[in-house]
Amino acid sequence: MSSLSDNQFPVSSLQTTSAGWVKSGQPPILGGALGVCFDPAILVSDGLYRLYFSWRTKHSIAVVESVDGATWGKPVICLAPDDGAEWEQEVNRQIVVFKDGVYHMWYTGQVFGEGERSAIGYATSTDGRVFRRVLARPVMVPDQPWELSAVMCPHVEWNGDLRLFQMWYSGGEQYEPDAIGYATSPDGIEWTKHGEPVFSSDRALAWEQQKVTACQIVRHGGWHYMFYIGFRNVHQAAIGIARSRDGIMGWERLPQNPVISPTPGAWDGEAVYKPTALWDGSQWKLWYNGRQGHVEQIGLATRLGEDLWL
Repeated sequence: MSSLSDNQFPVSSLQTTSAGWVKSGQPPILGGALGVCFDPAILVSDGLYRLYFSWRTKHSIAVVESVDGATWGKPVICLAPDDGAEWEQEVNRQIVVFKDGVYHMWYTGQVFGEGERSAIGYATSTDGRVFRRVLARPVMVPDQPWELSAVMCPHVEWNGDLRLFQMWYSGGEQYEPDAIGYATSPDGIEWTKHGEPVFSSDRALAWEQQKVTACQIVRHGGWHYMFYIGFRNVHQAAIGIARSRDGIMGWERLPQNPVISPTPGAWDGEAVYKPTALWDGSQWKLWYNGRQGHVEQIGLATRLGEDLWL
């Protein structure tokens, strides 16, 4: 284990990118006057980039659109909390899948204070901008010992071969969950959990020694690539990549991890969170939120070369 105090990153993390990744070098692409913007999820549909993000100022989920993935229009709230529901004082940490002409959103509903907890809900849309809940209740709640009081941060893919939705989600503590689980569903409503986590922190790696959370899965070149957050401690986080053939077992971590780390003194100087990436045919683009103090904003990193594994 590192001998550094909990208030310091390992020296290697001061190199703020690795494995060919480069931060845009620009100010955050989303934040500023909008207030705290976090947990982006990217979708390309109808020739547009759509970035769904958690908008803490509004306690809601919003969407912005772009033609290039860098310059964004005005945000529109696409899902606000249901005041009549006891399980969602705030909604956030979402994923959107476009399938059969419908936009499917799985999102996190949170309750704070006494009895705080997080659960996962489900909503759909015909235009990708206005979502309506399919059910008033959550479709997933914490009911496994390792999940404690929270399941959140769903990432969902439709597997046409299996005819199933596949979900990778985070469970554990309410403030920052602890590990990544896996579940499947034929309809997006009734989910069968794998049981134990499929991806947990490697205590031998200082940068992710405490917990791993909030992954995105990209199926590319015969692999399931996982972009994930690793926590050195609850206040310090960086982004890594792992891969598995089936997305469940046999995960191996990229030796150059972490690929995106905080830049000291910058807008993302204390932690970087929640990656969402895609290959656009010429380069990889990765959106993430960074934190400095209590302010979180969303930035962009890129990588040339299709092969993610060096």
